[in-house]
Amino acid sequence: MNQDARIYVAGHLGMVGSACLRRLKLAGHRNLLLRSRAELDLRNKEAVHDFFAAERPDYVILAAAKVGGILANSEQQAEFLLENLEIQNNVIMAAHKQGVKKFCFLGSSCVYPRLSPQPIREEYLLSGALEPTNEAYALAKISGLKLVSYLHKQYGFPGFSLMPCNLYGTNDNYHPEHSHVFAAFIRRFCLAVRDAAEHITLWGSGSPLREFMHVDDLAEAVYYFIQLDNLPQLPLNVGAGKEISIKQLAELIAVETGFTGKINWDPSKPDGMPRKLMDSGRANALGWSAKISLQEGIRRSIEEFRELNKL
Repeated sequence: MNQDARIYVAGHLGMVGSACLRRLKLAGHRNLLLRSRAELDLRNKEAVHDFFAAERPDYVILAAAKVGGILANSEQQAEFLLENLEIQNNVIMAAHKQGVKKFCFLGSSCVYPRLSPQPIREEYLLSGALEPTNEAYALAKISGLKLVSYLHKQYGFPGFSLMPCNLYGTNDNYHPEHSHVFAAFIRRFCLAVRDAAEHITLWGSGSPLREFMHVDDLAEAVYYFIQLDNLPQLPLNVGAGKEISIKQLAELIAVETGFTGKINWDPSKPDGMPRKLMDSGRANALGWSAKISLQEGIRRSIEEFRELNKL
């Protein structure tokens, strides 16, 4: 991928898209095609196809999506399914029509069945029922990765799909209701320390096991694989390779923020999938692996949140 290549990063203002943008700039790429949602609504098929016809990108990274935590996913199922399908279909088909050199579709570990054998291998896709709390989002992502695969099989479309584990890091969403668990914990504990709170109550039992990866490691994976030819058409898992319980994560963040109060758990709230560890063996065998440790990532995130909120 030469430095003059025209590269479109869809969703460049979000956590994943902005990480990909930083990685591209670090490598010296300057011919970057960027549009905010106000400038280009990816749900609008005609607008998306007009953009591709005018700009003719060589490479496309689809990081745009409607995302959120358990609460948002549960309350807005129709929107999570419909909006993500619209975004994906429009961008993928426009890229196919314009004949891009390489297309990267970014999915999620939630595409796999709720009770998948662990660690989760790519071939477990569609082998069982999905986790109900994020079913709509998962269905949309499954449709996207399948469309990329079908277009490759039928027409030679140069697309591939990466399925990352739970992500966190720079430019994360810290919304009090719509954030994912890692960002929610960073926010809750930082604010608890600021307010000198004596206790904090967190959702669920704390028992589920999760795998967390810094978003910069995913951006490195995107940049690495978009330059490789002949990638497997199964979605490639990209994860950190280690898991931790939600309770242990909370305790780590408590220590790093300096919170010394009591942590309470509300088991009446949903836990989500009981365990979700990815098998990233295929991606590792092709030459990529995650580098940022969880402890380092926690420290970075706390520092960034405090700087952002002037704490």
